[in-house]
Amino acid sequence: MPMSPLTPATLCARWSAGAPDPRATRRALMVLLGAGGLALATPSSATAQEVPEVPIGGLLRDAPLQGLNGPSRRLAQFRGRPLLINVWASWCGPCIEEMASIERLAWTEGRPPFAMIGVSTDDYPEPARAFLRRSNATISHFIDHALQIENMLGAKKIPLTVLVGADGRVLDKIYGAREWDGTESLQLLARVYGRGRTVADR
Repeated sequence: MPMSPLTPATLCARWSAGAPDPRATRRALMVLLGAGGLALATPSSATAQEVPEVPIGGLLRDAPLQGLNGPSRRLAQFRGRPLLINVWASWCGPCIEEMASIERLAWTEGRPPFAMIGVSTDDYPEPARAFLRRSNATISHFIDHALQIENMLGAKKIPLTVLVGADGRVLDKIYGAREWDGTESLQLLARVYGRGRTVADR
């Protein structure tokens, strides 16, 4: 019996709970199709040299960040202040759902004592920019380049939120969508950033 074709609807169903990046699926398809002598056209980023993941407690390496709603930066420019990195994509339903709470967190009274940025794993900047315009995003968002940030942060599933210390060390990684301005998340942030040490279990 022929296999059911992959469609946006079936992919969304598969990715709805902690969505894996479709580029991982595409890389697997390349291997399968390559074994049968077939060619699959993919963006050049899909064949980029993989960057090792930095574990909790490890020091993030510098990497370029292409600006989506502001100027481009380098990751090292955020050193000196705790940093929250939210990894998302325009095709990821859970990512979109939690984005509003991240914006509310950024605008809480007194402002949080850490910087906040978003990193899109979209293959192309246009869909990501379109979503940011629709959502009136105010925090700085960037797009990954050649899978450097995605692989370094370990974004095998998204949304992923990485909490980073002022020295650039990874304090915690949270997979899946959260209500970031909710009581539970605020307590988590206070615990991680207040103690400035790794939190492996919650």
